[in-house]
Order: sequence, then structure tokens, then C-alpha cells
Amino acid sequence: MLGGYPIDVILLVKDLDRARKFYSEGLELALIEGNDTTLSFRCGGTRLKLSLSTTGTKDEQTQASWRVDDVRAAVAWLRSRGIEPQEYDTDEIKTTDGVADAGDAWVAWIMDPDANVLGIEQKKPSNA
Repeated sequence: MLGGYPIDVILLVKDLDRARKFYSEGLELALIEGNDTTLSFRCGGTRLKLSLSTTGTKDEQTQASWRVDDVRAAVAWLRSRGIEPQEYDTDEIKTTDGVADAGDAWVAWIMDPDANVLGIEQKKPSNA
């Protein structure tokens, strides 16, 4: 039943003004509503909501991920806006110029000012 309805991603932030600047100016997301405790941004057919929290996130995993047609172009655009992708060199993840080969997709990650990890991924063609 719920599969036919839109879903909102909710991220915890400690500072709404700082988060508004990052998401509005840095990522160029359209603010569609906000108050003293939440901000909502348009992302394609979904919404990204930021909720004021006294503790912020404690999770180091990806909290939200955008599906894009060209991850390297997205990374270049982010860099042009002063947002650097995370670099990883672990047993599980190794990035080259900000992009990792995740098997069926190429993925990059950025971090917002409240340490929410955000993914940008491009599905590989089935013959890649």
C-alpha cells in the first residue's frame, strides 16, 4: 500500500541557518517550506527535510543518496561550488578523484555541515 506514496528523507541538523545555506546555496535545492524546527527542500519528485536536533546525527553511513546520470559531472559541479567529495581508502571503499566503483554503480559522497553523509550515485550500464 505505501509503495504508491511519496516518501520524505529526514536528516537531523543542529543549526538550521547553517543547513539552509548549505542546501539552498551550496546544493541549489529549492526551499519549499520551513519554520523554527524544520526545513523542506524539493528534490525531483521527493522532499528532503531537515529537522532541528540537539544531538545531530551519530550515524557514519549514507543517510540519503541522489541518483544522477553522470556522477563525475556532479562531482565537478559540487567542487565548483566549494563542496569537496569525501575520499576513502578502506577495504570496503576506495575512491579515485572522489568516485568509488561500487560494482553496479559509481558513487561519490559529500558531508553536510552536521556530518550527514550524502551519496551521489550513477547506475552502471548493464554491459559495464
